Amino acid sequence: AGRGRRVDQWQQINSPFLIHTGARFGSGTFRGTETVVDRKRRFIGEDRFKVDSKGRGSIPASFRRVLAAGDPDCAEGSHPQVVIVYGDAKRDFLECFTIEAMDRIQAKIERMPRASKKRRALQRLYATHALTTAVDETGRMVLPAKLRNKIGLEGEAFFAGTGEAFEIWKPETYDIEMDCDLTADDDFDPDED
Repeated sequence: AGRGRRVDQWQQINSPFLIHTGARFGSGTFRGTETVVDRKRRFIGEDRFKVDSKGRGSIPASFRRVLAAGDPDCAEGSHPQVVIVYGDAKRDFLECFTIEAMDRIQAKIERMPRASKKRRALQRLYATHALTTAVDETGRMVLPAKLRNKIGLEGEAFFAGTGEAFEIWKPETYDIEMDCDLTADDDFDPDED
């Protein structure tokens, strides 16, 4: 009777994402588990977009859906907001979050001891060196000149989904950075699947 039977469980983790763990059993043996995260809440993939002289660039449709799902004030037909974290002079990319993701980050920071150096550094990164903007009716976002100049954007930008956020890079900088990150060490082989 247990052959091919599927046991399903849904559980809530410390975020709004549902994790589905399912196990298949056959002949009384465990065959494996799977974890599925709600893709409506995750930035996955990569894309390039043109940036015009006013700093406007189209956001990939899949990213716009995540932004809308992560903005509690975004009603049907309205435009979602996005929080852009630009950081200090050493940071050469922009990191973009949904409103809900930024609320979670801020809540974690606020739980840290008030006099903590780590708290102050994180507050500067995620509050002081950040701005909130909205996606317009055509699916575009305006990147202010200050942010474009900071990362050297001219004509084209590269989007990289990282799950909870997406990054905006100058394409050439992204290529260099990715080549540097993927070097082998004792714990990591970039060529291993």
